[in-house]
Amino acid sequence: MPEHKDLKRRLEDKAAQKTLADLYGADSPSQAKRYLRLAELAAGDLASSARASGEAPDSELRFYSAPGRTELGGNHTDHNRGRVLCAAVRLDAVACVAPSNDRMVKLISDGYDDPIVVDLSSLAAVPKERGTTAALIRGVAWGISKFVDGGSVGGERGTKLCGFSGRVASSVLPGSGLSSSAAIELLLGTIMADLAGLEVGPLEKAKIGQFAENEYFGKPCGLMDQTASAVGGIVAIDFADPAAPKVKRVAYDFAEEGYDLVVVNTGGSHADLTADYAAIPVEMKAVAAVLGASHLREIDPALFISRGPEIRKVCGDRAFLRALHFAAENERVVEMRQALEADDLGAYLKLVKKSGRSSWEQLQNIYAPSAPAEQGVSVALALSENYIGSKGAWRVHGGGFAGTIQAYVPQKRSAGYTELMERYFGAGSVIPLSVRASGALRVRL
Repeated sequence: MPEHKDLKRRLEDKAAQKTLADLYGADSPSQAKRYLRLAELAAGDLASSARASGEAPDSELRFYSAPGRTELGGNHTDHNRGRVLCAAVRLDAVACVAPSNDRMVKLISDGYDDPIVVDLSSLAAVPKERGTTAALIRGVAWGISKFVDGGSVGGERGTKLCGFSGRVASSVLPGSGLSSSAAIELLLGTIMADLAGLEVGPLEKAKIGQFAENEYFGKPCGLMDQTASAVGGIVAIDFADPAAPKVKRVAYDFAEEGYDLVVVNTGGSHADLTADYAAIPVEMKAVAAVLGASHLREIDPALFISRGPEIRKVCGDRAFLRALHFAAENERVVEMRQALEADDLGAYLKLVKKSGRSSWEQLQNIYAPSAPAEQGVSVALALSENYIGSKGAWRVHGGGFAGTIQAYVPQKRSAGYTELMERYFGAGSVIPLSVRASGALRVRL
């Protein structure tokens, strides 16, 4: 039988407890139960499969984890080669899997009875899979299979992939603004690379995840989410050269300074918002084209003002305002990083509020233009401003239009803030966050 028999004992070892504490902090005891449950379910699946095939279930169970992420600054800047400030969080996607002798992937996700089955013998995109986890599995597999040591995604020398089966559970809820898709992409990339015996760096895995989401899943996105999940910690990322982003870690603990970092899920669905998201990079790049470039990062921001009348005529007012947002937000990320490095939380929080105001007034990603009566994000921002006042900060979180806001709440006022928000958006709508130092990895227990 698989080695899950002694897993409970191993999870009680000091080494395992330290591993889980590093990943989950004070929540590590409940996470040990989560891991044990996944292992028991995965082992049960293996046993059932073995009985059906008549073979002994002797495969090794392995654990993997990939964190969600929170965007701290740089709202909609990455897709135009800008700067971002973001952090991996302790909410994560976890898998317990066993390698197989074929090239079949069979995964059962928590809350679903039917397994996701993908045959890795064919890695071409399947149109009917678009928008599904199967598409992400196949797209990530394509990227890993084409990985060349010292090279990049799309190299000529392929790597034979190993199939696997198991269970997946995620505390990064879809629509929470914490990038559940990137966590799954990085989880899959980490599993596939590990089972194939490949050393794939964090940035390469991030690029593979982005490729899978763009080309196979069918959703446009930048590289911020995947990079944060792959690298871990608070990171400042500069995408001026998208092939080789510059990543700088920033050490900071908001809780030690008396603030709770939270996101508030306003309950809006992202299901029909792909066109709204896609319009932002399209309009920004249209402005860049007027000024003779492919991305806004390539342009002197002074040109946005000096050639504003021309931009407005060719691209429209919203595109012009979005370009202004990009220019200010791109520089604001540097100021935010420097404020944290200087341990100047007051300056940092002022910049957070400026970022939020710019997203609301210039970027205009607070509610969907097609549904002006549904403005949960706007309501949450207004309530936060009224309640927190000058003592903290608030901003839209992530893609916008629906979903979540982010707030820095003085710990003495956190209970009241949570009560207020839950009256409007329901129990559990306030999600506390803490930064996780490590990115996607195999968890050795």
